[in-house]
Amino acid sequence: MTLQQTAPPADAWTLPSSLFKECLVRYGTNPLFVDSEEWTFESNPYRRPVRPQVLRYMDFETPLTRDQILDYSSLAANRLLLNVYEHDLVFLPEEGFDGIHDDFGRFYAPETRALAEVIRPVLERHVFSFLDDEVDVSGRWTRAELEAYLVALPEEAKKADNVAVRTIRESSNPHHAAVTYMIQFAGDFLSEASAMARNLLGNYGPAQSELFKIVIDEYGYGVHDTKHSTLFERLLTSIGLAPKPHAYWQFYLTSSLLLNNYFHFVCKNHDRFFRYLGALYYTEATLSDICDRVGRLLREVFGPDADLRYFGEHVHIDEHHGRMALDKIIRPVLDLYGDAVIPEIVRGVEEFRLLAEIADDDFAAQVAWSDGGPRYKSLHDPVYDAIAGGRVECPVQRFVEPRGELSVTHVHDGDELCHIVSGTMRFVTGHDRYELLHGGEGTVIRSNRLHGAIIESEECVYDIHSIGDYEKCLSSPVT
Repeated sequence: MTLQQTAPPADAWTLPSSLFKECLVRYGTNPLFVDSEEWTFESNPYRRPVRPQVLRYMDFETPLTRDQILDYSSLAANRLLLNVYEHDLVFLPEEGFDGIHDDFGRFYAPETRALAEVIRPVLERHVFSFLDDEVDVSGRWTRAELEAYLVALPEEAKKADNVAVRTIRESSNPHHAAVTYMIQFAGDFLSEASAMARNLLGNYGPAQSELFKIVIDEYGYGVHDTKHSTLFERLLTSIGLAPKPHAYWQFYLTSSLLLNNYFHFVCKNHDRFFRYLGALYYTEATLSDICDRVGRLLREVFGPDADLRYFGEHVHIDEHHGRMALDKIIRPVLDLYGDAVIPEIVRGVEEFRLLAEIADDDFAAQVAWSDGGPRYKSLHDPVYDAIAGGRVECPVQRFVEPRGELSVTHVHDGDELCHIVSGTMRFVTGHDRYELLHGGEGTVIRSNRLHGAIIESEECVYDIHSIGDYEKCLSSPVT
């Protein structure tokens, strides 16, 4: 008798819920990932808070939908995922291991890495499954149609509105908005090309060598001073930011983490290799125009002392890389593997394009939220009056915290009202951006907007009211 076994399809992979939860909690309670007493981490690339105290209560096993992709579950999962992916990368502090050698060991420990790999597929499904519903590449694609589609992308990018550039220009504080934008890039650009380097191993013919040429360009052809991450470090230094990996971990927006993680997702999972080629081409073919616009804007904002060689270099090199990706990688791959891989290439383009649009909108909303700090503080009184007067009923939680208690940055899924009963809170809406709240004061917290807080009195008592939509509170009828 012959026993035949059929492997389940790749998308049928499952992990027992109890095992996932146990591994998730054990991974999250690594001392590196617990809450911090600092806003930034300028000398420790391994310190990355994920608010582990809430992980036990979160549902990461249900895929997110498009309208949930900026909710707290996504932020938490994407923070975890970036850590998971970066256990494969080498981070060494320039200042040496003074006081943090144990953290180095913890970050790369076999148990840490094993737990990370167990939870990774579940987290990936949680944050990336929505792309299957949002991106449609159905229909029969021909090679000629693909060629026309890809060749048109650079010109389309040049004609498109650059949401981030417009947002910075229109901000009430362009300097802070531009700094916030550079912080969003830092999570990727300080280890630039690390995700794509995952695809350099193995054996797949001449396209492999052509991809290596792009990677070696990113690494300055072995000259550290011209390495792209080195250029970005100098830009950060010139505008007053610390040029250290994940120094500003707490100020990465959900969508910025999502973008960064996407490249790791399609590069670490080699069944998505052709999808990666589409995303690679889209990035390289359109980034030249983006870098030109951003570079000119940063000169306006920061003046002549800003070191903008990073963006100047990309204006020319990415146009070249776009041609390389099409002529030397995608076309030869199509010659070998035929039309069957075209939908995956198109999907890679469209998935990354959608994620970039989400990131632009998220950044614009965060800048508006941070700029609007005084306005949201002024809305406290009418919203609180509606609650205190019984016109609005909503859940409330009370917190009592001592001086120096720092709430790691996070988001809420609906609008909230923070009401200070007594004491003083520094309510943080971005790097070096905050409102001071005293007893009897407070602020409306918009849904999906990144924020944190630190207590500045001996004790602070405050309430968080889950109001859902602050505008409904303002329009509630007086009885």
